[in-house]
Amino acid sequence: MWIDSHCHLDAPEFDLDREAVVQRARDADVQMLVIPAVGAFDFEAARELAHRHDFAYALGIHPLYVMQAKEQDLTLLAELLARYATDPRLVAVGEIGLDFFVPGLSAERQQFFYREQLKLARRFDLPVLLHVRRSADQLLAGLSRIAVRGGIAHAFNGSDQQAQRFVERGFKLGFGGTLTFERSAQIRRLAAGLPESAVVLETDAPDIPPHWLYKTAEQRAAGELSGRNEPAELPRIAQSLADLRVWTLAQTARITSANVGAALPKLQALLDAHG
Repeated sequence: MWIDSHCHLDAPEFDLDREAVVQRARDADVQMLVIPAVGAFDFEAARELAHRHDFAYALGIHPLYVMQAKEQDLTLLAELLARYATDPRLVAVGEIGLDFFVPGLSAERQQFFYREQLKLARRFDLPVLLHVRRSADQLLAGLSRIAVRGGIAHAFNGSDQQAQRFVERGFKLGFGGTLTFERSAQIRRLAAGLPESAVVLETDAPDIPPHWLYKTAEQRAAGELSGRNEPAELPRIAQSLADLRVWTLAQTARITSANVGAALPKLQALLDAHG
C-alpha cells in the first residue's frame, strides 16, 4: 500500500472529476491520502473529503494565504482542533510554514501565523505539516522556541545540514515529483543519502508534476498545458526513489508508509484499526 502524505484533494482543479481521481489512486494501490487544509475557507472541506473517502486530514493556514487570513481564523482553528480532537482522521496541524520565495508576502505576518499555529500544535499534541520554501532556517528557529512533536517537512529542498536538523527534531522529509527530474541534483542526492527512516513520499497534487507531466516554458507559450498531478502518480514517482536507494518498489512502499505512520501517529493508529 502507498500513502500520499500530502495531497490537496480539495483543490478546485479536481472539482470536475474528484471521484475518478480517487478511484485512479485506489487502482494504483494508493490507499491513503493526507489532505492538508490551507485556510479557514477549506477546513471543513478537507475534513469532509477525508471522511467520505476514508482518508486523513490536517487543519492549518498556509503561508501563501496569511495575507487574506484574519486573526480570528486562528480562533476558529483552535476551536476545530478542540472539537475534532477525538476524530481519528485529524492527524496534524497543517499546512503551515513560511514562504520567502513568492514576492509580496509579509514576513512578519507569516511568522506570526507560523508561531501561533506551532503553539496550537503543541497545545493539542499534534505533529505539523510544514511548507518549506527558502525558509528552512527560519522554520527551524521557530521550532527551537516552540517545540512540537515533529511531523513532515513537505517538498523539502534545503541543504544537508538543514535536513539533518529537521531529522533531529523528529521530522520526516517529503519527496515528490521534483525527484523525477535529473536536473534536481540536490533533492535527488538528499533522497538517496538520508537515513531510510527520514524519507516519505507525496504528490502535492495537483501541484509539483513529475517530469512526464511537466511542460517547459516554451511548450506552455505554445499553448501546451502541464498535466495535472494526482495521487495515482505516486507509485511511478516512487520508482525514482527506489532507483536512487537501490530498493525494490515493495521495499519503497513498506519503508515510506512506515515513515508516514511514525511521523503521524494518529494516522498509524487509523491504519492499524483498519487492519
